[in-house]
Amino acid sequence: MAEEPKETKPGFMNPVAGFGVTFKAMFKKRLTEQYPEQQKTTAPRFHGRHQLNRHPDGLEKCVGCELCAWACPADAIYVEGADNTDEERYSPGERYGRVYQINYARCILCGLCIEACPTRALTMTNEFELADSSRANLIYTKEQLLAGLDEGMVDSPHAIYPGMDEQDYYRGLVTEAAPGTEPQVAVSKGEKPQEEGAEA
Repeated sequence: MAEEPKETKPGFMNPVAGFGVTFKAMFKKRLTEQYPEQQKTTAPRFHGRHQLNRHPDGLEKCVGCELCAWACPADAIYVEGADNTDEERYSPGERYGRVYQINYARCILCGLCIEACPTRALTMTNEFELADSSRANLIYTKEQLLAGLDEGMVDSPHAIYPGMDEQDYYRGLVTEAAPGTEPQVAVSKGEKPQEEGAEA
């Protein structure tokens, strides 16, 4: 024998139940964050804006392998690799990332790109204020993502540490730029060699 349907509450009780939730919330402590005047501290492993890291002497860790771009599920990363030369060296290895762009209109900050990076060149910072009114401004270039220079570093391009090779960099044997290291002419960026005898 089929069970009889249970009696439902009268229709006028539905709004009363809804207002009951609102009435309870009126007496709860309010949580108001005074942003941006008082910014909340993020977690240590927060997934924020990306950063391209350097070796202790200032050379770039990115080798232009494009693994981060392949791992990105949102197709937000664009990389173009190029070959290093003795006259213009950006990384200790054979290649470097000549063009590096991240489109934050697409990026979902999942962190798969940093897991794919074999040289730990790409990491994520705690910076989260990425909103902008222009789509073009949301495309971050290599110059915007590249880490700043610390003490003991020389801006790339410059020569590799004398007597060291690429493996020595990853073993941590290079701790700063060699004494007397001078930046090389970035011909790929449009810089021109200074003519001999020309005034500095």
